[in-house]
Amino acid sequence: MENLNNQRPPKTWLVESILSTVLCCLPFGIAGIVNAAKVESRFYAGDIEGAERASKEAKKWTIVSAVVAVSFAFLYVILIVIGVASSQF
Repeated sequence: MENLNNQRPPKTWLVESILSTVLCCLPFGIAGIVNAAKVESRFYAGDIEGAERASKEAKKWTIVSAVVAVSFAFLYVILIVIGVASSQF
């Protein structure tokens, strides 16, 4: 959908936020979903700046959620390797 000036709304990041919430990190993913839900409503209400801010916030929290999840997975693997290596002595 487009508004009267033929502008398109900014990317909502809703799908990515939902996936990061389900697969990665719940608290940060929820922040992404909340901001993603604001993008289109603000855009169609005429608040283009607010829609851009909400899109940037949704992107930020979605990426933070994914990075935290990958970091914890990496740390978990490292701890498993250390545990296995130390049990052999």
